[in-house]
Amino acid sequence: MQASLTDEEMIRQFLPSQPNQCFETLYNRYVSKVYQRCLSMTQDSEKAQDFTHDIFLKVFDKLEGFQQRSTFATWLYSISYNHCLEQLRLAKRLHVDPLDTTFRQDIPESQEAQLHEETLQIVKQALETLSTQERTLLQLKYEDGMSIEEIAQLYDIKVSAVKMRLKRSRKKVRLLCAQR
Repeated sequence: MQASLTDEEMIRQFLPSQPNQCFETLYNRYVSKVYQRCLSMTQDSEKAQDFTHDIFLKVFDKLEGFQQRSTFATWLYSISYNHCLEQLRLAKRLHVDPLDTTFRQDIPESQEAQLHEETLQIVKQALETLSTQERTLLQLKYEDGMSIEEIAQLYDIKVSAVKMRLKRSRKKVRLLCAQR
């Protein structure tokens, strides 16, 4: 497969004649991003791996139905987000124990590094108090680098709604950080 082709060009050209190679190329391009998305939503590496596997099975099954109304990446993010959200909702309904959201890191000795670590922990705790949708919206924008337009397309809402939700979520984080 030609690495210079966009995802959409590759799907158009190679899906009918070489579906396995087409999917393998797309998988290699996006597996780490999908895993990171799942990990950010679940905070559990095993669940993130399982979800990533399930998502790509779903994508492979639905790839022929991809209608190119959006970019492949946006379509894939939408499937990833919806799958993770649905699995988390299902786990909540089934009264599964809460996910362990603590991260173990060695804290350097210097005070500057310790202050930085404390700040990160405060921000992390503030983010954990947000709803899954608020947290995911911030992650799409600031971790994944998606544009406001792409997020609007992903959620099927207006650009102004995305801007307002981002503004409210950022304000919530700032207020929560200031209280600590």
